[in-house]
Amino acid sequence: MKKPFVLACALALVLGGCAKSTDTSSSSTTSTTTNAASSGAKTIGVSIQNREAQFYQDMERGMKDQAAKYGYTVVVVDAARDNAKQQSQVEDFISQKVAAIVLTPYDSQAIGSAIVEANKAGIPVFTADIANASKEGKVVSHIASDNVQGGAQAGRLMCAALSGHPGTIAIIDEPAVTSVQDRVKGFRAAITANCPGVTIVADVDGGGERAKASSTMEDILQSHKDIKGVFGINDDSALGAAKAVQAAGKQGKIVVIGYDAAPEARTAIAQGAMYGDAIQHPDQIGSKTIDAIHDFFGGKTPPAKIAVAVGTYTKADAGK
Repeated sequence: MKKPFVLACALALVLGGCAKSTDTSSSSTTSTTTNAASSGAKTIGVSIQNREAQFYQDMERGMKDQAAKYGYTVVVVDAARDNAKQQSQVEDFISQKVAAIVLTPYDSQAIGSAIVEANKAGIPVFTADIANASKEGKVVSHIASDNVQGGAQAGRLMCAALSGHPGTIAIIDEPAVTSVQDRVKGFRAAITANCPGVTIVADVDGGGERAKASSTMEDILQSHKDIKGVFGINDDSALGAAKAVQAAGKQGKIVVIGYDAAPEARTAIAQGAMYGDAIQHPDQIGSKTIDAIHDFFGGKTPPAKIAVAVGTYTKADAGK
């Protein structure tokens, strides 16, 4: 008769233990939530137009490193160069009630409607690298490279590479992107000011993609057989152009200038496939974006535009 009694006691102890454990867990969860709320912990939603790009990976790292200093959580999603997907991601952030949203718009015009929805929900919106070109939606602050200045740096590199010799050059463009528009503006101004006798004879949309840029460069080589140089508005464009130049047996005869100075482009510059790059600092763009958000959370009004200076990178820098 002792066995049923022992089993009953054991069962009671187990149940009592489980109840005690559940209470402890609940208390711990409540405490954690309370601590997070009292410390002002906030979540920032970030939609990046193309997370596979090294530039955006560096920008994301800059954001997360700086956010950690303030105790913020950064949730990053990839729009994968799809406007509809990016619009949906903004809707998700709104439903999650994030404290702020950061966008690098894939479509600078179409993104306006998504920003309007965030505005209606009372969530502040910031843009990094690429601005909102729509007349819709309010953006607190835009943080990006000084792309006009960066384009001018690329233009000066082209002039230096051509060494004062007259000739024709081309641009592999992506005109729908606001930051690229600024780069091309700066590049054209620098060519006009510093390269007498140099003429831009082609400005073609390469979509910012390597394969398309390579095909575009092949067409340029066919229609302008005496071309002396090409400016690719990002490294994928420049690397695509360099591939077409190499395939045509003209490496060293056609100057290739890029923009970003990503690792693969730096290797191409060191090997002579490209002459140089305007070099951005995406990690700084990321950290300054978080700084602007932190200021906003603290009741300050960050500047409408925050510019990050652009430098240059050539073969001389490769060994440093």
